[in-house]
Amino acid sequence: MSALELCGVTAGYGHAPAVRDLDLSVSAGEVVALLGPNGAGKTTTLRTAAGLVKPDGGEVRAFGRPIARRVERNTRAGVVLVPDNRAIFADLTVRENLLLARGSRDGGMSAVLDRLPRLKPLVGRKVGLLSGGEQQMLALGKALLAQPRVLLIDELSMGLAPVAVQELLPIVRALADDLWVGVLLVEQHVDLALSVADRAVVLHHGKEVLRGSAAELRADRDAVHRAYFGEAEAAEPSGERPVVETVGS
Repeated sequence: MSALELCGVTAGYGHAPAVRDLDLSVSAGEVVALLGPNGAGKTTTLRTAAGLVKPDGGEVRAFGRPIARRVERNTRAGVVLVPDNRAIFADLTVRENLLLARGSRDGGMSAVLDRLPRLKPLVGRKVGLLSGGEQQMLALGKALLAQPRVLLIDELSMGLAPVAVQELLPIVRALADDLWVGVLLVEQHVDLALSVADRAVVLHHGKEVLRGSAAELRADRDAVHRAYFGEAEAAEPSGERPVVETVGS
């Protein structure tokens, strides 16, 4: 059974769907990178999976059950969104942000700080004084306090220097490996995303145009480039099985 499954999902805002007939799954312990240019429908996919956007067609299931229409219920069930705006409070300290995120749950903060040791010496510092990478670690820490079984991570690298991204993405990989969390990762740094992912899906204008293992896509950069620019239906190379699978329109 998949931890998260989107079955023929069409979703968007108003009359124009941002995602069209999308099939996608994430297993426990797996990192799936969701890639594509701006406007491809990546964030809408995450928001639909989290219960923030109601599908116009198809269904989203978590652990075999349809997700709720309220994000709070989905969070309690283990489907946790890390939004691109980080959802942290700049005027509060790291500790206060974590305490708010913990809510009624007992404990957990020490374990989160052990997994994110960069935050340990910063617990008394106001969040507005942290670097962008440290703020993003805090956003991950808040999500971990919800005891996720599925993490939906939107643009982890937003506004960050590549060196910060290189530190953060291996943490995501470790969460999947150590805690058996399924991760659906939207990321603009394609090479870095593929370096930690198991599989990847490329969207263009709301439709899946390319999929494959991360290793396959790393080996065929031209196919990824064509997918980004809407040219994924280019002819497959002759001979052996192509290293990526291209989805027609």
